[in-house]
Amino acid sequence: MPTLAKPKNVRRAPAAKPTKLRHIQADDLLKFHIVSDPQISPDGKQIVFVKKHVGEKNEYLTNLWIADTAGKNEPRQFTTGGKDHHPRWSGNSDGDARIAFASGRDKPKPQIWTIPIEGGEATSLTKFPEGSLGDFKWSPDGKLIAASFREQDPDWTEEAKNKRKEKNLSDPPRVLDDWWYRLDGDGYFNGQRYHLYLIDTDTGEHRKVYTKDTLGHFNFDFSPDSKQLVIATNQDKLAMIRPQKAQLVRLDVSTGKVTVIPNLPEGPKDKVIWSPDGKAIAFAGREGDDGLYDTENLQLYVCDPIKGNARCLTAGEDYCLMAVALSDSAEVAFCANIQWSPDSKRIFMQIGWKGESHIASIAATGGQINFHTSGSQMHSMGNIVGNGKPRMALTVGDRLSLGEVHVGEVSPASIQSKKLSSLNDKLLGQLKLSKPESHWIKSADGNDVQVWSINPIGFKSGKKYPAILEIHGGPHAMYGGGFFHEFQLLAANGFAVFFSNPRGSKGYGRDHCAAIRGSWGGADWIDIQAVTSFMKKQSFVDAKRMGVMGGSYGGYMTNWVIGHTGDFKAAITDRCVSNLVSLLGTSDYVEPPDQYWPGNTWDRPEKLWDMSPLKYLGNAKTPTLIIHSEGDLRCNVEQAEQVFTALKLNNVPTRFVRYPGSTSHGLSRGGPPDLRVHRLSQILDWWNKWLA
Repeated sequence: MPTLAKPKNVRRAPAAKPTKLRHIQADDLLKFHIVSDPQISPDGKQIVFVKKHVGEKNEYLTNLWIADTAGKNEPRQFTTGGKDHHPRWSGNSDGDARIAFASGRDKPKPQIWTIPIEGGEATSLTKFPEGSLGDFKWSPDGKLIAASFREQDPDWTEEAKNKRKEKNLSDPPRVLDDWWYRLDGDGYFNGQRYHLYLIDTDTGEHRKVYTKDTLGHFNFDFSPDSKQLVIATNQDKLAMIRPQKAQLVRLDVSTGKVTVIPNLPEGPKDKVIWSPDGKAIAFAGREGDDGLYDTENLQLYVCDPIKGNARCLTAGEDYCLMAVALSDSAEVAFCANIQWSPDSKRIFMQIGWKGESHIASIAATGGQINFHTSGSQMHSMGNIVGNGKPRMALTVGDRLSLGEVHVGEVSPASIQSKKLSSLNDKLLGQLKLSKPESHWIKSADGNDVQVWSINPIGFKSGKKYPAILEIHGGPHAMYGGGFFHEFQLLAANGFAVFFSNPRGSKGYGRDHCAAIRGSWGGADWIDIQAVTSFMKKQSFVDAKRMGVMGGSYGGYMTNWVIGHTGDFKAAITDRCVSNLVSLLGTSDYVEPPDQYWPGNTWDRPEKLWDMSPLKYLGNAKTPTLIIHSEGDLRCNVEQAEQVFTALKLNNVPTRFVRYPGSTSHGLSRGGPPDLRVHRLSQILDWWNKWLA
């Protein structure tokens, strides 16, 4: 190859000055780009994903973006509706192939829209009335889409509201015959339920094919020949408290005939998925009377589509398919994530383990679980394509970076991933961040607990800092390896931050999680005391300026802490539990007596009261900030009201911040952007007042 001549008189650009890093701010969360639901095209050349960010009018905008898996071009925006999500490729990759997606751009009538893969105008496929659109899937032949849809209660449509307004009439009462009439974050739907529809992908015409699920929380998938649907469903009249009655049924697409798949164990069933060769069906489930969210491990099963005869593939392992890592900077779903390999030989699954989230697989015939990813990262799996050299769509993030879209080359030993998006790199590159460090400690009874610490920004050896203990919600979830804006904000404001996964957390085996079943304030409290002692022993922590905070179950444990110790100078209890007796009668989910909790709320409440932090708040002297949403249907605002009253009557310095009824239990993760910033400002004000 000839040598190229050196250019003459080339004026080199001056070296770029290094950017001066700044502290992270509360309103930086308004600048984040949250990516989720990556889906790789049938030919493996493109990944469509959802990007969410905050717009100029204090609202979340979600649009579809496309990334080339070759990585030669920057990802590009694909839709502009602002309310677009759940993208799914049609099964073929020819010129007629399309992406279908859900969109709420025509509120209050969400529809399924389609857009050609080569680009062009998106068009509305469906003509559903006012209501709520759930999951949907293409048939493999591309002729149908199966979708779940719940029609709005006729008394509560926009048309009905407007007619009442014209006549100055009151809102109607809710006449309820079933206890399943509301859900936190979803609101009140009364007696309406999701039903299953089949949609012609050419005409958009839809027909209702399945209405038998009692709660409307079914899951479904097409057979490879597009002639049948398998549905995980519960038709029991008391499905709310009898999840063990869940079944798998086959629905004939042409006739609508429903056939129960026999020889399956009693227990909850979810995330059903048909193998590409049609010979097996995989699903997430467990045996027993408990629901999907429970202390027992959620496991992976396979069965024959006709004969059933389910086999548990993960029974010999101590992993749970619902070990979810919490974050305030990522989409979090409390459900299993499983996918068949294109050749039907293996099943891939997402597993949370010791604060990390990884992709693993197991042979469809059983055997050892193989982990394909490693390291202190959060991997979230999309779909898989390609028989010869499979490719996977996924997102990957860690404690110093938000999740970004990756493409993974799948081999039997690993997944070699390549980063395709860098939507947050510019912002993060401007910020001073503090990397969490992992520690293992022993509790008083010998239990091992994983703890993380984050040093304050500008940390100097020999200096004492105020410290804050964060306690996660759930409780059957975990803190993990994802970016946590709130933690970094506290560190930027001069606080050392500690967080842990005490007993009750997922990701450390069944026994670690089940240790607090029906016994909150027991083994979990022993572990929290060990974490508190660990904090005190750190040379940089000022033991006289420590705070404790948490949300949901973390709020429960914060309430418990201030009623049992004076170790903390101040506290923040967020969307808390304070009184189990009243909680079990006011939450959106109903708990049957003597199952998870001992006794009941009407004539055997003694043990529930003994585990209620409210019982011990007469001992509390810790100044406490209470945060709660009036629209919280999971932990009703009365839980916070009882704490406020008790502390005030006992002359404890207390502030109560109540967010409006339009907000829900998940305010800190997905509430209105301005209120999320306000919440963080209240937190900083409280800590600066009492710990500075």
